[in-house]
Amino acid sequence: MSVRRWVRRRAEAASARGDSGMTAIEFVLLTPVLFFMIFATVQFALYFFADHVAQAAAQAGARKARATADEQPGAWRGEAQDVVDSYIAQLGPQLVLAPDVTMLQPEENTVGVEITAKVPTVFPGLDFTVHAESSGPVERFVEDVD
Repeated sequence: MSVRRWVRRRAEAASARGDSGMTAIEFVLLTPVLFFMIFATVQFALYFFADHVAQAAAQAGARKARATADEQPGAWRGEAQDVVDSYIAQLGPQLVLAPDVTMLQPEENTVGVEITAKVPTVFPGLDFTVHAESSGPVERFVEDVD
């Protein structure tokens, strides 16, 4: 047997032995990265769905406030609050946590709703909140005077 052939066989044997544990090491190193990416995707989806629910509830509450503020000057706040609570209960009661709902009346002829709420997290120690606001002019029906 020539020296070259002997060296080549030894090199092949060494490389075969050296790669035998590489798959396990790659698995151990890449699995946490994979899990982090999966959890980050879930957190991203939770946040944006909660934001969508809060925005839909704020818009529905503002619509109710705009429609009833002229007819019932003080009662629109309670009716708009009921609509906001109903939307949150239907769309995401476990997603929009501890909503803080504020009725807005920045001007005499404008009403609105502002919602701030917490979002559940899959990462311990992180605190995410969503904020939604919707406002518009009060709807008034004026009779045509000829």
